[in-house]
Amino acid sequence: MLVVSTWKFGYDANQKAWSVLQDGGSAMDAAVAGVTVTELDTAVRSVGYGGHPNAAGFVQVDAAVMDGRTLGYGAVAGLEGIATPTAVARSVMEATDHVLLVGNGARDFAIDQGFEPQEMLTPDARSAWEDWRKQGEDHDTLPADSHDTIGALALDGNGDLAAVCTTSGIAYKLPGRVGDSPLIGCGLYADNDVGAAVATGRGEEIARTCGAFQIVTLIRQGQTPQEACETVVRHLVDRVPSSAEHQMAYAAIDKDGNVGGAAVRAFPYAVTTEGVNEVREGFRLFSETD
Repeated sequence: MLVVSTWKFGYDANQKAWSVLQDGGSAMDAAVAGVTVTELDTAVRSVGYGGHPNAAGFVQVDAAVMDGRTLGYGAVAGLEGIATPTAVARSVMEATDHVLLVGNGARDFAIDQGFEPQEMLTPDARSAWEDWRKQGEDHDTLPADSHDTIGALALDGNGDLAAVCTTSGIAYKLPGRVGDSPLIGCGLYADNDVGAAVATGRGEEIARTCGAFQIVTLIRQGQTPQEACETVVRHLVDRVPSSAEHQMAYAAIDKDGNVGGAAVRAFPYAVTTEGVNEVREGFRLFSETD
């Protein structure tokens, strides 16, 4: 069994996910439960409740889940007023024959499924947004944590894989903007026969190459998860040099439990398995001074 989550705050998500696995829960149960911890943590300003709002002052969240057993997939985008979008995405996958619901339709579906609507903009997030507006809405002054999406991967005792990804998106984004997180093959991909991958960073860059799918394909072709993550990061920077100005990061596992992580810049990710519970530093293409 294994859980991997992006960023240092993924450590807390892993603790919950690991407990679910130990209690006999599925990979999907574990991954969703893990990131729900992050979605409800107001200290994490790039995910869920308390996340940075869009330019109009509304928190719009995106999330997706993928089941490695069936290649089943569910996602929501531009969802307002629901603090746990990953669980809603799972409901899209399990309770409908659709794969992606957006905006008011996603909200109505969530409420129909029993999710309670709530105010997502915390006082601290509102204050930061108001300060940004006073500065002239300069997108060059975005918070440093504005694209720290959490993605999580889980491998359960049956050998099943799951991948999930959830975010409140880039701070002060244009209303309706959607990044890579809810897009299959971009923000996440999982296939029991091979492995799984998740992405984090600036979605506009990540979506260019369908990197999560590429990583799983490279693992299928014989690369390790580490090699595959590095290959995809290098490919985009080589192909579109301007992408190096932004963060782009991946974490991946294969069906045997091997782990990898790589990014344009510093990228900590959390790894939890039997006897291992730590935050690792992924390979970085550039130092912070480059």
